[in-house]
Amino acid sequence: MSDFPSLAVMGRRIVILGPTNAGKSTLAAALSRKLDVPAIHLDRFRHLPGTDWQVRPDAEFHALHDEAIGQQGWIMDGNYSVLMPQRFARATGVVVVDDHYVRRFGRYLKRTLFEAQRAGNLDGNRDSVTWMMINWIWKTRNSVGRYDGFARDTGLPYVFCASLKDVRRLFDAWELTRS
Repeated sequence: MSDFPSLAVMGRRIVILGPTNAGKSTLAAALSRKLDVPAIHLDRFRHLPGTDWQVRPDAEFHALHDEAIGQQGWIMDGNYSVLMPQRFARATGVVVVDDHYVRRFGRYLKRTLFEAQRAGNLDGNRDSVTWMMINWIWKTRNSVGRYDGFARDTGLPYVFCASLKDVRRLFDAWELTRS
């Protein structure tokens, strides 16, 4: 996709969806800087800080999510489809990002082994390579169609980036800065 809508059309409450390691958190951080609204990485709400991705209780996670979407502006990355209805009800735009699962797997290894600080990482940074995550990348290799369907059904302004190359073009089109 080369003709992106203007960033102004997307509003100040943007949902970013897509499979793991497709670039959601990096895009959220860049949009947050550009629009001066908080970047909300749902993985940080779903998992306990200072752990290697230990899951937070559902009720606590849902409460954190619902409090966050009540803010005036935000960029929220992450899927968690059970919470999408209330997120979409408050959103002003949706971006879906994807990339081939082999490239996403490579980014997973790179970020886990070599990037101590990165967008969306848990506080306490106790990331490690796990078979569970490797399996998840494989299992969700074709999941973007589902996210794309959710996004299109909202009727909100919408952008689809099929690859990291498209995400880079989006950065350029919206004059986003890379950290």
